[in-house]
Amino acid sequence: MIQKLIANIKEKNAPIVVGLDPMLGYIPEQVKKEAFGAFGETLEGAAEAVWLYNKAIVDATCDLIPAVKPQIAMYEQFGIPGLMAYRKTIDYCHEKGLVVIADIKRGDIGSTSAAYAAAHLGKITVGANTYEPFAEDFATVNPYLGTDGIKPFVDVCKQENKGIFVLVKTSNPSSGEFQDRIVDGKALYEHVGAKVEEWGAEVRKGDYSNVGAVVGATYPEMGKLLRKIMPHAYILVPGYGAQGGKAADLAPYFNADGLGAIVNSSRGIIAAYKQEKYANYGAEHFAEASRKAVEDMLADIRPVIG
Repeated sequence: MIQKLIANIKEKNAPIVVGLDPMLGYIPEQVKKEAFGAFGETLEGAAEAVWLYNKAIVDATCDLIPAVKPQIAMYEQFGIPGLMAYRKTIDYCHEKGLVVIADIKRGDIGSTSAAYAAAHLGKITVGANTYEPFAEDFATVNPYLGTDGIKPFVDVCKQENKGIFVLVKTSNPSSGEFQDRIVDGKALYEHVGAKVEEWGAEVRKGDYSNVGAVVGATYPEMGKLLRKIMPHAYILVPGYGAQGGKAADLAPYFNADGLGAIVNSSRGIIAAYKQEKYANYGAEHFAEASRKAVEDMLADIRPVIG
């Protein structure tokens, strides 16, 4: 799967991923009006609004981007209807040729971890039938429980040619409370990075592995160190834009060939019409504002990574 992601990135010349993290507050009134008109002010109506919003943004940007990253919590908050909108979004993005990175941050052990892996990256057999419950291409995973929590995901990645991104150094301000702790002379995130390289060895294809890492754009010096620790791991980089990460901070995450990392922007793109910079589009043209935000992001980061 990493090869498919790289091929998409090369084809679009766009090492970016759009985070489909919808909140009702982001969704323009005319979209909510349509959804509520059909389903009422219900969980079903909210889920329909999310779906309509996502579809418009995907339609407006899919020719520019290689991948999307839906955050499952934004769908789970609307219960079962929200999860149905989540799956509908995944299927539609696949129809548009996009790689889907599920931001699920799962992490457990044994049969629980195996069940998460099967649900999101693998298959489930029911009698004589086999199903892909969510059918994402990659998933984010939490390594706090160690190899026991990661191995079931790696096993499914091997079977299905799927991928994972392991949380190594996250972009949030308090990440250092644990991740920066010194253990045996090194920061904890360095130890996790070394394990990512180890876990990825058995699912490596070419220069990169199907086991990647999440490293925030807000910590470029740490990113530079982790790029060396994990030479075969693709790095998913959150924190650009709304969280304070700048284009100049991104260079250490990439290799000389311009590959090795993919940069996420979520509300900076999907809620672009709410920003002063794109206010002239108005809520009626929110999807066009998102497209312009993608174009501006690409213009911002392409010179930095070569």
